[in-house]
Amino acid sequence: MPALHIGHIPLANNLFVAPMAGVTDRPFRQLCKSLGAGYAVSEMVTSRKDLWNSLKTSRRANHDGEPGPIAVQIAGTDADMMAEAALYNIDRGAEIIDINMGCPAKKVCNKWAGSALMQNEALAVEIAQAVVSACAPRNVPVTLKMRTGWCQQHKNAVTLARAFESIGIQMLTVHGRTREQGYKGAAEYDTIAAVKAAVRVPVVANGDVNSPHKAREVLALTGADAVMVGRAAQGRPWIFREIGHFLATGETLAPPLVAEVRRLLLDHLRDHYQLYGELTGVRSARKHIAWYVRALPGGEALRQHINTLDDCEAQWRAVAEYFDGLGARMDRLPTPDVAGQHAESDMGERTHEQEQH
Repeated sequence: MPALHIGHIPLANNLFVAPMAGVTDRPFRQLCKSLGAGYAVSEMVTSRKDLWNSLKTSRRANHDGEPGPIAVQIAGTDADMMAEAALYNIDRGAEIIDINMGCPAKKVCNKWAGSALMQNEALAVEIAQAVVSACAPRNVPVTLKMRTGWCQQHKNAVTLARAFESIGIQMLTVHGRTREQGYKGAAEYDTIAAVKAAVRVPVVANGDVNSPHKAREVLALTGADAVMVGRAAQGRPWIFREIGHFLATGETLAPPLVAEVRRLLLDHLRDHYQLYGELTGVRSARKHIAWYVRALPGGEALRQHINTLDDCEAQWRAVAEYFDGLGARMDRLPTPDVAGQHAESDMGERTHEQEQH
């Protein structure tokens, strides 16, 4: 497959990390990139100026030491505000701006942002045009993520894709579900294939890519230029390495060594604490630890234990000791039960509906 570009920017490969609220912060993006992801988009940054100086937004806009290209996703409903948000993030290091028209979360859609914009095609195109116009003088490409449509009866991804391409959007990502579906049911790939057939810019397939075999299948079904992995990378960031190896060789990699996972997770936690500080860091790290150990022996007991700890060092030690014990029992992680993990992940999505944009 020829090298993939977003506008003038070359990418390392065609395996992308999905932007997920509360997940794809800088430490997680860097980890995924180090394990074979060619591209990662930041968590959604609001276009509301009054929130730009908030701690939450400043953490989301933190790209210190992150290998490029730096891509930032913005969300909002006002064209001028979105253009201003794009320039704000470019000033803070963004090399690519991604527009969110894919998030199904009620708290986003109730403000007519995210996938709600797909109901108002004129406004969706106006916003995209404003952002492209603002970014063009800075030579910053603009991409866009959307769903197949608002509901089953109104799948307008192809119509919008053509409109977005005509005004200068450089890449389109399509999640194979409607807004109505949220994360329930199975993703469908016919609409993504139809979008790919309708435009010349790169198209990225997103939705239920949870294994190397599924990645190959989705690329074949859609003709897409890349796949985007979201929930399946939670606690399993080496999935990008596994997919890359399988696409290149047709061989399935053995699960990672326990010793490697121990090192990856402990380094990830140190990075995480450094970004968030003690109080927020120890709490927000809990979900990452739970994802890593969810399918492992004694994982549930560890999860319950770390939920009682409010100290970063104690949490870090508990994880280190758990993996020391696991390493004494096995060299490698067990082969993942992909279906079981996904069912578990879907349960988590219903609790944190805003998770994946």
